[in-house]
Amino acid sequence: MAFWSKKKTEEQAETPATADASAESSAETSEQTPAEAVPTAEAAGQKRGWFASFRDGLKKTSNVLNTDIRDLFKKEGRLIDDDFLRELFEILVKTDMGPGPANEIRNRIKTDMRGRVVHMTDVLDKIKTTLKELMAQPEEPITFAESGPTVIMVVGVNGSGKTTSIAKLANLFTKQGKSVVLGAGDTFRAAAVEQLTIWSQRIGCEIVTGESQSDPASVAFRAVAKAVELNADVCIVDTAGRLQTQTTLMQELEKIRRVMSKNIPEAPHEVLLVLDATAGQNGLSQAKGFSEAVQCSGIVLAKIDGTAKGGVVVAIRQQFELPVKYSGVGEKAEDLALFNP
Repeated sequence: MAFWSKKKTEEQAETPATADASAESSAETSEQTPAEAVPTAEAAGQKRGWFASFRDGLKKTSNVLNTDIRDLFKKEGRLIDDDFLRELFEILVKTDMGPGPANEIRNRIKTDMRGRVVHMTDVLDKIKTTLKELMAQPEEPITFAESGPTVIMVVGVNGSGKTTSIAKLANLFTKQGKSVVLGAGDTFRAAAVEQLTIWSQRIGCEIVTGESQSDPASVAFRAVAKAVELNADVCIVDTAGRLQTQTTLMQELEKIRRVMSKNIPEAPHEVLLVLDATAGQNGLSQAKGFSEAVQCSGIVLAKIDGTAKGGVVVAIRQQFELPVKYSGVGEKAEDLALFNP
């Protein structure tokens, strides 16, 4: 029962004239179009639909920058002087990228354009070029284990989109032909376990759960053991959402990481931090806290929708060298893609 499948269309009665026309149309179609071309066309349409949604999700990020920078200019352009550079710096900081990257962009424009009268498009092009350089990274999918299950530990604060992101990852790997085992380690939140169980049933993958309020490390241990037993390709373990400032809970993450290695010494192979794109500068604190506790290997940037600015990933990339591996928009399982700045 894959939830992404289209509902079957109810059969409808046809009048003789309609039936004849349909028969002629079907005959023409069968002569002109190979049967195997149909799913290809559908897949292409779905891909175009996803990218259209993704562009819509990023629209707010672009509009914030474009609108504010447009206000700096008159029709005849503007001189790049100290006042302009100060105003530009303030606008860049408002995108949540923080003072470091904003200062680097400002200095680049100062070096290349100071004393010149330029137009908005000139400045925007320079900003885009500089941002691409600051965010330069290869497309980094999950690094799979050479043999045996690849174990992925997923961390993040409550409300970041962690559980949904796990479902999206599981769906992605399943569609790639990989077998997946989920570990519902957020045992302190019954809704999270229930939600992940429903996702597993829809996607068609195994799940290991525990009693409410039970030890999350026990669930992680059993999930990895189950993946080894089934010779699964991937094991994704959820963890309880927590604030990066809660020392005791962060130490619990360290314990979960340790017990995973009892079944597979190299586990976890990846530790992904799910970051809400609307988190702002708090995202820096999250990246710092979780990386210190469990050595994060990458970020899943969630909730890129009409309200997100997402500039904080620029600062995170600069300070912690953490790559954004995946980005998602929307609630559907297909709404996830490799991040490519």
